[in-house]
Amino acid sequence: MFQTTQSPRGDSPVAGQSISVIGAGIAGAWQALMLAKAGHAVTLHERSDASMRDATSHWAGGMLAPWCEAEVSEPVVSRLGLRALDLWREELPDTPFNGSLVVAHARDRADFERFAKMTSGHTRLDAAGVAEIEPSLAGRFRDGLFYPGEGHVEPRRVLPQLHARITAAGGIIKYNSEQQPKDLDGLVIDCRGLAARDDASTPKLRGVKGEIIIIETDEVQLSRPIRLMHPRWPLYVIPRADNRFMLGATSIEGEDTGVSVRSALELLGAAYAVHPAFAEARILEFGSGLRPAFPDNLPRIAIDKNTIAVNGLYRHGFLLAPALAELTLAYVQRGEIDNEVMQCK
Repeated sequence: MFQTTQSPRGDSPVAGQSISVIGAGIAGAWQALMLAKAGHAVTLHERSDASMRDATSHWAGGMLAPWCEAEVSEPVVSRLGLRALDLWREELPDTPFNGSLVVAHARDRADFERFAKMTSGHTRLDAAGVAEIEPSLAGRFRDGLFYPGEGHVEPRRVLPQLHARITAAGGIIKYNSEQQPKDLDGLVIDCRGLAARDDASTPKLRGVKGEIIIIETDEVQLSRPIRLMHPRWPLYVIPRADNRFMLGATSIEGEDTGVSVRSALELLGAAYAVHPAFAEARILEFGSGLRPAFPDNLPRIAIDKNTIAVNGLYRHGFLLAPALAELTLAYVQRGEIDNEVMQCK
């Protein structure tokens, strides 16, 4: 697996400085957690309150799926994603790693076979195999692609857990604290997402909308995310606690907010296509978040003196955040540079 890492210094370039992290979403939370656990004095600033409803992470799917994402992602995403799985397991051992399942109806067989060819780490299941791991889908699909090493988290539950671990490690979290890097002393880790795109380091940052619907039913039980092949984009159904499910689409180019009628129909139709019992589910919530992305859809850690900007996580925020935090920590402590991800000015 290709990786170029060099150590231009033998020591920390920011030794002894206080560290401020801006943004308590998934990227900033992992940055603050890694640094605090390593013994650094860390303060995490978040412009919204502890509910995090204004954060992109609040509207995320929380899938940890590096093998599935390889269909449309560069190898660096797979490399960082695979490392991040280990970090999730180490920090939160209860993280569900039940795998993920890709299915398709007969009309979308070509998309299904293409997905199989472009990804690895899966086992092809026949109808009986699909029914064995997901009894609710018995008789629904003639086969499926099972990715046993993948996992998922529920963002609205896991973020508070990460925040609690930050404070337990000695970090400080300040909510309702909107900050700019230039206004803070010491080392600043900028994880503001789209709010940072006016800065010189992020001039081409754009928002990619992710739309979700949350429904509730006890008529269907699923143990893992289900991806359903679709002519325009894969749609997914993710099980959550209390008989709830999140319906989502991977990415929509556009920065408007809210869920359109067309998207709602497609998301709800996808749920019905996975299982007709979803037709009787209660709709609890519609929502969307704008995920920050650069033109190449790859993450970037930009180092400019005492500011480190971590941005461009695109639709891979929960997958990549732990690995990116580990790279930042390696730079802070030893001056290491990962040339695939990090840029120095």
